[in-house]
Order: sequence, then C-alpha cells, then structure tokens
Amino acid sequence: MAYARIDPRRIALKPLSDRQSKFSLGEILVDPDAPAPDPGPLADSLQRIAEQIRLARQRGAAVMLAYGAHLIKNGLGPGVSRMLEAGWITHLATNGAGTIHDWEYAFQGCSEEDVRANVARGCFGTWDETGRYIHLAVLTGALQGMGYGEALGRFICEDGCHIPRRNELTSALSAWVRDPSDAPNMPACAELLQAMARFAIPPGRCRVEHPYKDASLTAQAYRLRVPLTVHPGIGYDIIYNHHLANGAAIGRAADIDYRVFAEGVRNLDGGVFLSVGSAVMAPQVFEKAMSLANNLRLQQGKNIVRPFIVVNDLSRVDWDWSRGEPPKDNPAYYLRFCKSFSRMGGEMTYIGGDNRIFLHNLYHILEST
Repeated sequence: MAYARIDPRRIALKPLSDRQSKFSLGEILVDPDAPAPDPGPLADSLQRIAEQIRLARQRGAAVMLAYGAHLIKNGLGPGVSRMLEAGWITHLATNGAGTIHDWEYAFQGCSEEDVRANVARGCFGTWDETGRYIHLAVLTGALQGMGYGEALGRFICEDGCHIPRRNELTSALSAWVRDPSDAPNMPACAELLQAMARFAIPPGRCRVEHPYKDASLTAQAYRLRVPLTVHPGIGYDIIYNHHLANGAAIGRAADIDYRVFAEGVRNLDGGVFLSVGSAVMAPQVFEKAMSLANNLRLQQGKNIVRPFIVVNDLSRVDWDWSRGEPPKDNPAYYLRFCKSFSRMGGEMTYIGGDNRIFLHNLYHILEST
C-alpha cells in the first residue's frame, strides 16, 4: 500500500505580486563596464586563470562555468553574458534556484523572500506565477526535446510559449501506441495533456511578458545558443510547492541537461572548468559526468580529460590543495567542493573570495587583451 502523501493541488497559492521581495534589479546588478573592485591577494591567481581560459579557447577546448544562485542574486548575470558573447565561456550550469531567481528578476524585476517568516506563515515558495510558468516552460519545451535550461531560456526570450490542442497530443499518443519505437517525446505529450486537463490550461499562445529579460542570464544563453544546463533536486526548489509540480517533467528535463553537460565535459581536455559558489551541485554532477566522458573517450582511443579547475567560494580553506588531498583528520578533507574536484585528474586551484570580486575582475582581464 502506498504511503500517505500531500496533494499539491490543495496548496493555497498566492500571486507573486503579494510577496515582499528582498531585492530589485536596480539594487543588485553589477555593471560590467564599471571599474572592477580591488582584487587584493587574488590578483596573481586571476591573471593565471585568464591565461588558462585564453589558451583553452585557442585550442578549441571548452570553458564551463557552474554556479549557484548567489551569482544571480549578486547581479553578475550581465558580466557573464558579456563573457558568453565574447566566446570566453562555452557552457553554463546551475541548480534550480539559479534559474528561479533569474526568471523572477526577468518577470517582475525583483526576487528573494524572507524564508524564516514565510515558512512560519506556510507561504514560502507558494507563489503561483513562479511555479506555473517554469513548469509550463519545461512541459512545452520537452515536446521539442529541450532540457530545463533551454526550455526556460526560450520561454523568457519569446515571452511565453505555444500550447498545442489536446487533440494534437492525443493523436500523437495514439501514434505512439501503434509504434512505440519511434516516438521519443511521447511521455512529454502525456505529461502536458494531463496538466492541461487537470488545471484547465487552454491551448494556443500563452503570453507571459518578461519586461526585464535583458538582465536574464538564462535568456541570454538561449539567445546566443550557449548551453545552460540545470541540475535540480526534487524538493530542493520552491517550484515543488505548486499545483503543477511534476517530478516526471522536471526529471526528464534535468536528464537531458545532464547529458548535454557530460558532452561539454567530454570537450574539456585542455579546457577550464569554473565552479563559482556551488558547494554541492557542481562537484557532484561534475565527477559523474567526468567518468562518463572518460568512458567514451577511452573507447575512442583518446586520453582522459585533464582540465584546469577553478573553485571560487567564500569559505576559508586552510589547506594547499596543490599538495594533494588532506588526511582524514583534517577538516579540509570534508570540503566536498574541493575534494571532489581535486580527484578529477587535472589541476585544481581554490580561490577564496566574493564572487563579485572574482568574476568582475576576470571579465576585465579577459577583455583587456
């Protein structure tokens, strides 16, 4: 017998306009053209990282940036977008929160809520538009085989999505019954059809204006055709506190993105991997993708991937990782965001400091040559 569970359709949702958001775009955005802050002791390391990125791009190797939500909340999207436009970065990866804050800023120009107070009120994350439109973006993008990041980027860029008629979806499903071998997107059709029936979602153009889309890193990645992959965890993000919450749809989109991510890692030999403010997602996803990439490369008679890895976080790390892995009685051994990367076969360097100082200076150094 199945265990008792909450029915998400009973959640009392509220419009996003009712929420008191903590920050607006005007308060957080970092102007890429403004002078970069003094890098202090990071100066030499930043010069070396910039040189490694230049060498990687000259070789045609990938430069991947994985980041946590604070990169978006610190207003660094425009600077990273500039690095995409210049070709310095070839792939972006983030967690679910990284896209949720990005979408909210694009949609209403503000984001972030008081977690402590809203959990006590039972309204943390129960904001209708955020959960509704991110799920609709993922559900409709899946019909074209898109992952989470690409689908949401398109949704923002195009100010919404097209929802097919129910009879189109049922016809597609009927064709799948006749020939299950030739219909890879049929589960996506079934998920969207169920959502349309359950929540009275009409077919046709679903128009959702994004007045601040120019500040959206997710949108800019889609516009520039740079992969932005999303690596969420079910229950980690506020969109699961919504009527449309659908683990199958999110899981399918995340699965596509993981495979796109692994393809990027396969091209990382001689390249650079930047992990900025992602203590859990980036190392965990990277080590599995690295194994997958090496598996395929070895079958082709190629060398394993040996990237230059840069980890930037605020934590103080009292260990020189160039010496190798610390012993188990050293607390640094349990820093997953350093230990996992140090095991990946390439050189790993840790940069302790604010990501605004790190990325703003890195952009200026790259653009100066």
